[in-house]
Amino acid sequence: MARRPLPRILSNGSAHIARSRELARTAADSATDVLQPLITVTRGLRRLAGVGQRKWIETPKDRRGPLLFLVASVILVVALVPYGPLLAAITLMAAAAWYGRDRTPPAPTGPDEAQVTRLRSLYEALVPYFSVPEDPAPLYAHGGDWDKAFPAHEFDDDGRVSRLLVRYPAYFTDGEAVSRARIEQLLQAKSGRGREYHFAWEQEGNELTVTVLAPLPTDICAQRFVTAPGETVLGFTDPADVQRTLPLGFGETQRDVPPVVWRTGARSTEPHLLAAGEPGSGLSTLVRSIALQALQYGDVVVVDGGGGTGEYACLTGRDGVLAVESGLAGALASLEWAAHETERRLLSANHARQAGHPAPEDTKNPLWILLDRPGALGHLAAADGHRDPQDLLEVPLRHGRAAGVTVVVAEQFDSLDSLGEAVLQHTRARVVLGPASPPQLAAVLGAPPHTTPPQHVPPGRGYARLGAGPVLRLQVPATPDPFDDATNETQRRAVLDLLPDRSASAEAEPLPAPAEAGSRPVAAAAEPAAAEG
Repeated sequence: MARRPLPRILSNGSAHIARSRELARTAADSATDVLQPLITVTRGLRRLAGVGQRKWIETPKDRRGPLLFLVASVILVVALVPYGPLLAAITLMAAAAWYGRDRTPPAPTGPDEAQVTRLRSLYEALVPYFSVPEDPAPLYAHGGDWDKAFPAHEFDDDGRVSRLLVRYPAYFTDGEAVSRARIEQLLQAKSGRGREYHFAWEQEGNELTVTVLAPLPTDICAQRFVTAPGETVLGFTDPADVQRTLPLGFGETQRDVPPVVWRTGARSTEPHLLAAGEPGSGLSTLVRSIALQALQYGDVVVVDGGGGTGEYACLTGRDGVLAVESGLAGALASLEWAAHETERRLLSANHARQAGHPAPEDTKNPLWILLDRPGALGHLAAADGHRDPQDLLEVPLRHGRAAGVTVVVAEQFDSLDSLGEAVLQHTRARVVLGPASPPQLAAVLGAPPHTTPPQHVPPGRGYARLGAGPVLRLQVPATPDPFDDATNETQRRAVLDLLPDRSASAEAEPLPAPAEAGSRPVAAAAEPAAAEG
């Protein structure tokens, strides 16, 4: 059946409606301009009537009679005087126009004296960097005009710069990171420390836009996020950097917050993630948050290289949690099983594809391998003469995207040198949490952020970069250990509500040997792990 075109009124009706609204708005503005004198006089008459009413109410009752007689006498005299009524009407209209004028004080058209002083100080500080002696008409010169250099500027309630547009000469080396960093450091120091600034360099137009960023919310607790399978919320960022928002609950209220969504699966270009930070920066919080989201659609294997801290004890024995290991022997057994499971999934999918059948169902269930501080396990393995656990990650990292296996590695800055080449090469999604120097950020993320680090870094605060995308500010949702005594009761309840039910067979089934590639491990440890623990 042929598809019939839409009627013209439906196809371009929105354009007609928009045009009609614009015409109506233009007509209303024109009518307001024409009738402005009449509106002013009417407003003045209303105000004069109000003044007369108040005077009449304030006059005592014993004086109202003489007052009426006086008003009547004035009216009679005005009526008998030649041109009296005309002069009275003109006087009344003039008084009404005076009382009906707009008394709203005009908005300031420019910065005040304190703001001008601040802008002039910024201008003078930039002169040594944006001027050369050979320039015949310098834009920056001592005692020069700062209006041309700062065409747009905004201030906050404290009188400090909140947004500034800086023009600079074309010969400035804005293509060099060192030159840009020098200007950014100067503007941050002169505009006020203790705030986060975003620097947007437009090299084609020789302009720099400096914007003060609002602090990211730290009151977001762990909760069910409205995401599709294969999407993981790493945290939340600035509204201008992403085009998506998620509805989040804050007690009895709800608001939309822009998330940093990491996409995994067969079509992902960043199938694995590496997170780095200082101790106490929130790496374990990030791993727990990812684990709670991954358990909604798949299975999880957790390896805690910290050993004995119990950061992930709340996951032990839960449905979908195949293993939670902190000992060397258990970690080696789990990772070896994960490598064999990855190979088994690849072979099963390949055989089904060659036979013309869809992939088996047991290869579609996502498998997540979460490693916290693998460098510590590597040192233990080297001391005991065992194989480095990172060597077992090469197969899941290399072929995990096709097999539905995702690897998340969290490591501290002082142990980043111990990470293997496979981890560094295949983890294209990067996260840095906690205080970090610009060289550390550039080394992990692959590019420096366009914002200055905050003065006080709350837990879970940092930066994220997915592949070759931009560097985004990141605040991880609060996902603490619910068994920690120092955990807030609200956050503890939020995490416990997201945990799956305990598995009835968690303690009955032992961890299968690595040769049993098709079976599923559970949270119980093998005999070597028990002997070591």
